[in-house]
Amino acid sequence: MSELSIKDGLDAMDVASYLRRHPEFLREFPDIAMALVLPREQGQAASLASYQLDVLRDKNRELNRRLHDLVEIAHENEALMVRVHTLTLALMRARSLAGTTSAVVAALTEDFHTDLVRLVLFRTDPELPAAEWLIVEPAGMSAFPVFSEFFKRAEPLCGRLQQDKLDALFAARADEVQSAVLLPIGSTGMLAIGSNDANRFHPGMGTVFLKLIGEAISTAIARYPA
Repeated sequence: MSELSIKDGLDAMDVASYLRRHPEFLREFPDIAMALVLPREQGQAASLASYQLDVLRDKNRELNRRLHDLVEIAHENEALMVRVHTLTLALMRARSLAGTTSAVVAALTEDFHTDLVRLVLFRTDPELPAAEWLIVEPAGMSAFPVFSEFFKRAEPLCGRLQQDKLDALFAARADEVQSAVLLPIGSTGMLAIGSNDANRFHPGMGTVFLKLIGEAISTAIARYPA
């Protein structure tokens, strides 16, 4: 192809001669093949027309695949938005801190189909239930040094947690957790969601809905001053 680049004033015969000597040229430049205008009469042009048709079919299949993926993602996002909305309504209906915490765990267990939930609160309240899913620690963040970097970043953490973090959150059931999500709940605490599936939560997953959940829970808890 360097042969063309060093010539000036190419005419039609030069181009035709070059293409005859380089029959693979259009494979490297399919956009040119698609732009060519073919004669209507039968002949060798039919093979180029077939090539153009094959290219169009390949592009059509790729576009259909992408469209299917986008539709699937849209359906998943719509379902997630409905679940987040349902959780938010449940938090708005709660009339106490105890009711708010119970609404969080119930929604995550029933609507989000989670395996294990741990809600950590940096405060106490005599009405809070004594439950496996609730960890009350009035001492605050200092009581969880293994999460110091997580508290500093204040961003959702997804994937496989180190054993010391699993032990701090899930205790005797730590071995059941193959992947997890950690959500900061403002300065009030954190929420941990554990899964038996190693692939359910991973570092590459989106966190928009997780942040919405964290903000909804933080706002709901803030209605009840310590």
